[in-house]
Amino acid sequence: MLDGYGAVLALRAAGISFVLDTEGRVPRVLHWGADLGTLDQATAEALRDSGGPAVLNNSPDVPRSFSLWPSEFEGWAGTPAQEGHAAGAATTPRPHTVAVRYETDGPDGDLGGRIDLDLVDEITALRSTMSIALDRFGVLAVDITVTRDAALSADATAGPYTLDALRVLLPVPERATDILDFTGKWCRERAPQRGPLFFGSHVRRARRGKPGHDAPFLVVAGTEDLGFRRGEAWATHLAWSGDAEYVVERLTEGAGPFSSVLGAGEGLRTGEIALEDGDSYVAPTALFLWSASGLDGLADRLHRRLRARPSHPVKPRPLTLNSWEAVYFDHDLDRLTALVERAARVGVERVVLDDGWFHGRRGADAGLGDWIVDRSVWPDGLGPLVDLVRSHGMEFGLWFEPEMINLDSDLARAHPDWVLGPRQALGATARDQYVLDLTRPDAYAYVLERISAIVAEYGVDYIKWDHNRDLSEAVSGYAGIDRPAVHEQTLALYRMLDTLRARHPGLEIETCSGGGGRVDLGILDRTDRVWASDCNDPVERLQIERWTRMLLPPELIGSHLGAERSHTTSRRTDLAFRLIVALTAHAGIEWDLQEADDEQLAQIARWGAAYRELRGLIHSGRVVNADLADDTTLLTGIVADDGSRAVFTWARLGTSAPGQSGRVRLPGLDAEARYAVRVRDDFGPASRHQSADPAWVAAAASAEGVVLPGSVLAVAGVPMPTLNPQQAMLFDLVRVP
Repeated sequence: MLDGYGAVLALRAAGISFVLDTEGRVPRVLHWGADLGTLDQATAEALRDSGGPAVLNNSPDVPRSFSLWPSEFEGWAGTPAQEGHAAGAATTPRPHTVAVRYETDGPDGDLGGRIDLDLVDEITALRSTMSIALDRFGVLAVDITVTRDAALSADATAGPYTLDALRVLLPVPERATDILDFTGKWCRERAPQRGPLFFGSHVRRARRGKPGHDAPFLVVAGTEDLGFRRGEAWATHLAWSGDAEYVVERLTEGAGPFSSVLGAGEGLRTGEIALEDGDSYVAPTALFLWSASGLDGLADRLHRRLRARPSHPVKPRPLTLNSWEAVYFDHDLDRLTALVERAARVGVERVVLDDGWFHGRRGADAGLGDWIVDRSVWPDGLGPLVDLVRSHGMEFGLWFEPEMINLDSDLARAHPDWVLGPRQALGATARDQYVLDLTRPDAYAYVLERISAIVAEYGVDYIKWDHNRDLSEAVSGYAGIDRPAVHEQTLALYRMLDTLRARHPGLEIETCSGGGGRVDLGILDRTDRVWASDCNDPVERLQIERWTRMLLPPELIGSHLGAERSHTTSRRTDLAFRLIVALTAHAGIEWDLQEADDEQLAQIARWGAAYRELRGLIHSGRVVNADLADDTTLLTGIVADDGSRAVFTWARLGTSAPGQSGRVRLPGLDAEARYAVRVRDDFGPASRHQSADPAWVAAAASAEGVVLPGSVLAVAGVPMPTLNPQQAMLFDLVRVP
């Protein structure tokens, strides 16, 4: 269907309008932002008529355009949509539209819709399809497929077209003055960084064969006042688990009538995509979203989109115990039996046996690839442990690292050519391991069958799927020459995950990559949660999870109780603090519970009961964050969609100049309602840096709690307790008549 005013087409949903002029050689964006309402002819004509910029001095003699496929042909001197060549020629793409298809959803066309564009380029001999879909949550998904068609050009018969880059680039207006994206490292993932949107190019490349611990993650262009609850924001995320590139760019001449450009695409390596006649390249989905209500508005759109997926987890997220920081490689049935018995005592619902169960795996330097149970450690196989776990009504999970290989393994000795890397000589190991070349059909089939056999033999409910190193010099010699292989390796991973889930309905998979090194919506299409970081230190976790929730809702984020002294930072923290921080996601335990005394086990059991009580809210509500002047304090919450209940975490990371908080607003509550507020200190009280709490907090700490108007809590704000560093409190709010 095609129905517009002079081919000006609009998609509308959830307070957003995306308006496209399809009349020219390549369609151009007229508007992306606040809803313009139903598009009438006058508005369409006004948008088109006002969409042409001035002709500048010392510039092309026609107004510069900025289309959905920006190129030098349009006078665009910035980062192009497409880069590539055919044996050094065909370097100036000039695609033009040959067909447009348009449909909207909902009786009033305000529940989203789709615009499909077919383009042809006689210079590069490519036929392309660009699909732009706006869902009912206001998230724009752009998909591109390009196909080599040698019949389009007589010059195309000489050889393949090498595609070096294919990006989706959308314009943003002048009021977007700031850039927010993320960096990080192992155990400090998703650390935000922010600065002004200067002239020039802000380019972030992930060239690790995965997004990486320093992944840009979500790139935002926002207004100067951008915060969690305020300001306007335009953002993009590439739903892809391999190499990636993000661009925010501002040229002095602008981008058509707009100021800057925001975009993303796969980070293709030289020669990786060489299209012969008839070959196609399918680009990863690029997601774009806009919010008038700050960063929380972006997160809410993404969370709603994920929760609406048919594959989204629907059963309650089980309280999980993972064995890694409890026993490491010291696998012993008696020791693990004691751990499982204590896990059952505190209410654990799933036990995951981590690294160390398979052949030759007594440390990190051997065994990867040999996915058979080590009978020297498990003489009767894993059956006795699995039976014990199931006797307590718990699920059983198992750790794998299928994409990796140790040279000290039977697999590597039998198939040294299955290691991904140059045939001449391998580079350095990382974490004592190399990457297994899953682009080889025989290597792929071997790993798939070994994992599938283990899952079937023990009825494994859950896999923790790890990936502990970057892909360096990621070339495969399978074809007889060393060809870049990140793209195909990523597709092989996706295919293996899809196949395992099809073979074993009900199997859940957690994605882990040295912690949070592979957190993206491509991998989340095939997995059920992420391990956000190998760091269980609650001080670090507060920040890591706060920003991970920009993309993912809490039920997809594993958050575990660790030991008093953190394995990764050596910081010591109170049990109550650790419990509160681990509560508001997919909660679990990563601690040797045999170190806990009876009082601590009782605390953990109360925490487990609270998690089971609250997870229906935590795993369905809206995530909210308060904008606070004191960056050593955090107030985060989860509010039921109907506003009937909420939980808020008030935490302090360090000391600061203010002695008191002043009135702090609890965001997301219904200002017209009244709420019964209770302090949940089921797991132990927080240490204060004060003589007495504010009166309302003291009342909330009583058995009866305190009732306060939503207008006071959400609009006027309330004074909060002054906590000592590394302390937290949990507030439970229920709407009352």
